[in-house]
Amino acid sequence: MRIASTALPLAGLLSLAGSSLATNPNGTYGCAALKDNIPNSVFERNSTVYNDESNNFWSNTEIMSPECVFRPESATELGQAIKLLRGSNAQFAVRGGGHMGIRGSNNIDGGVLIVMSKLNTLKLNDDQSILHLGPSHRWGEVYSYLQPYGLAVAGGRLAPVGVPGLLLAGGVNFFGNQVGWGCDTVVNYEVVLADGSVVEVNKDSYPDLFWALKGGSSNFGLVTRFDVQTIKAPLVWAGSYTVSEEYVDDFLKAIATFAANITDPKTHIVPALVPTPDSPTLASAILFYDSADTSYPEVFKPFTDIPVYASTLGFKTLSDFAQELGQMVVDDINDIFVAGTVKGTTYDELYQGISIINSTFFERLPALYAQVPASAISTIQLDWQPIGKLWLEASAAAGGNALGLDSSQVYLAYAEVVEWTDSQYDDVVMQWVEETTDAINAATKSAGLHDPFNYIGDSAGFQSIFPGYGAENHQRLVTIAQKYDPNAVFQSLMPGGFKVFDN
Repeated sequence: MRIASTALPLAGLLSLAGSSLATNPNGTYGCAALKDNIPNSVFERNSTVYNDESNNFWSNTEIMSPECVFRPESATELGQAIKLLRGSNAQFAVRGGGHMGIRGSNNIDGGVLIVMSKLNTLKLNDDQSILHLGPSHRWGEVYSYLQPYGLAVAGGRLAPVGVPGLLLAGGVNFFGNQVGWGCDTVVNYEVVLADGSVVEVNKDSYPDLFWALKGGSSNFGLVTRFDVQTIKAPLVWAGSYTVSEEYVDDFLKAIATFAANITDPKTHIVPALVPTPDSPTLASAILFYDSADTSYPEVFKPFTDIPVYASTLGFKTLSDFAQELGQMVVDDINDIFVAGTVKGTTYDELYQGISIINSTFFERLPALYAQVPASAISTIQLDWQPIGKLWLEASAAAGGNALGLDSSQVYLAYAEVVEWTDSQYDDVVMQWVEETTDAINAATKSAGLHDPFNYIGDSAGFQSIFPGYGAENHQRLVTIAQKYDPNAVFQSLMPGGFKVFDN
């Protein structure tokens, strides 16, 4: 069957993912077609470029064995490659920053690995209001480039996180209460469509696709440039504020207090609990205030009034802060992130939701410790992200997106994180997180606080994404995917990532 030939019925196209193509990705034919037509951008097994690029991932979870690596020099060359891969019926994966720790999300066994390393645009426009940004970059590089100009963008919070994955997922960022999601600050995308054409996508040109790319991930095309609004931020007051185990309940109350009354747009917090098998749990909040001259703002007193165990709070550049937080990222480990959300409108509801998540997660930890030795556990963490009226109204003012959240609610998107060093425990950890997630969801549903939204950037491969955007938005995404990719290239030939056709 050749996907390139005719527009097959959608059901038939989607069944490819479960056919022999899934286990026979035709990488040999795809690599041969690329080698015949674009030889200087194809790198075969055991070449230096192949070895470097096929291992250039954050987590061991992502390391696989592609048949070849294709590294396009331009959007036009990438478009040519997509046409060749369609004609070869060859599966492919696409890697931007390489920070999505789901096996097969951005790498592939036996198929073609497309890497964006050469699509490295990084340039301000004449009045410095727009940053033209290629998908090869990680956010630390972006902030370092912007630092001499006293500028920032609404990007990732940890330096090693990649640009495309974050922006296409929506984009949690430090400036959310001012500008909304990171995707809300994108004013134009350069996109390679499934037919190989290269188009500029914005509110006036392909406006439906422009909306879909804001949270719809890689279901519609491959983005080769993001044009993003800049933010003046020469210095910020920020750091991690950590308290000891005896103050955990005060810490949880501080999260609920802040989330229930987010009135200062300059604020951002990321509170987390960090348990370890053989030492006390620490509670630590990333506190961020967009100001070059205000320290310890009143809004953070619920946290900073708790006796401090350790603190890195101070004035710094965004570049320095992202590098500071990036030190928490451990390379060459195995990992899983799992997303979830509770919502409410009052302090009591939000505190109840936080408490349910916390108690359920901690009650389940002994079952993990009983199967995985402490020496093999790198990190366990439970964190929350408050998203409320300021954030969602800023998002709506920018034109809105596909994520479907309601500004009358306060959302607490949370993430369960487990990182371990020994692959022999992969199955044990995966089973534990799935069972723990089921237990948390059952408890929050019982309390009437559950929301089906799962943030892509923190989600596990077993989780559902697009139904959580609401039925109307989900169907709209499906319709747009069918319009721009009628042969379902990005649903079947690119098996990695979350698909809008999944239920």
